[in-house]
Amino acid sequence: MALYAALANFAFTACAHADEPGRAPLFSDDAVLDVTIDAPMTTLMEMRPDEAYLKGSFGFTDTDGTLKRVSLKLRTRGNYRRDPEHCDFAPIRLNLVKGEIKNTLFDGQDKLKLVTHCRTLEPEFQEHVFSEYLAYRMFQELTDISYGTRLLRVTYFDTQKGKDKTTRFGFVIEEDKDVAKRNDLEIVKVKRLSHEYHDPLRHALVDLFEFMIANTEYSLVNPEPGKNCCHNTEVLSETGGPPFISLPFDFDFSGLVDTPYAEPNTRYPIQTVRTRFYRGQCSANEVLPETIKLFQDRREALYQVIESIRPYSVSAARASRSAKDFIDAFFEIVDDPQAVREQLINKCQPPDE
Repeated sequence: MALYAALANFAFTACAHADEPGRAPLFSDDAVLDVTIDAPMTTLMEMRPDEAYLKGSFGFTDTDGTLKRVSLKLRTRGNYRRDPEHCDFAPIRLNLVKGEIKNTLFDGQDKLKLVTHCRTLEPEFQEHVFSEYLAYRMFQELTDISYGTRLLRVTYFDTQKGKDKTTRFGFVIEEDKDVAKRNDLEIVKVKRLSHEYHDPLRHALVDLFEFMIANTEYSLVNPEPGKNCCHNTEVLSETGGPPFISLPFDFDFSGLVDTPYAEPNTRYPIQTVRTRFYRGQCSANEVLPETIKLFQDRREALYQVIESIRPYSVSAARASRSAKDFIDAFFEIVDDPQAVREQLINKCQPPDE
């Protein structure tokens, strides 16, 4: 019972993440950060290595105002977005040299995931970057067991093309191991899980969050083919065993982000990714009222996150307005007891998902 109480507290802890103990300097501020990447970008995007790294350099302004340039190794990453048919500019893994970033803003970082703009010549894809960033940031406002993120304005210098450069917004994501460490948890590698092994409050929190952003591309019990559990969620634990805590990521197929390549999951009765479909378990109906209350209590913080990106660019302002309308519709549902019964309680999923 003591363990369950502790994990329930983990599930519903909500605070301003900048004040959270243990969060690295990079993720303790939400201000957009200007950085430069000098690398053989042509080769990187033509070859799209997912193991071998190419060499480059990384520039940023440190907290004391000095310009830093450090060694960098980089490769492409991901599955769907690494495919050139979907994105002409793939997501990137940044591998920084620890000795060169010690006592800087990037101190403690190692291999950072960089979410990129996907399609260089289609300006609307900048809006999707901001929208996915908002998904991560809103989850941070609901629980400390969440990925830290930092919005970047990246100037890419292609060293193979002289002065050729491209500037786009992107964002970096905290490493799994760092999320686990600062919450006194560990990453668990298993092939699959049963719903009953999850902390019920955390399970309900994740399912309601995914409903809020209209995402069905996730599972808390099943992996992607050939991978560890679970689909678009990491699995954490205090002891290495149950109850498990899910850590969601990758929201580009959600209705909130609404990328042109996102298609509705054929397993569910939806015609568009913008349609919300509740994936919550029927066993969670008991804790659903307090889960909803958490979202209602954090309502103002969620809207502040949405508003915070508006000044960054025209694309950011569009993403902010779209997100506000989308989240407005979510709160119309959870504020209405009849809508909660019709769209959540009565649509709950049986244990076998």
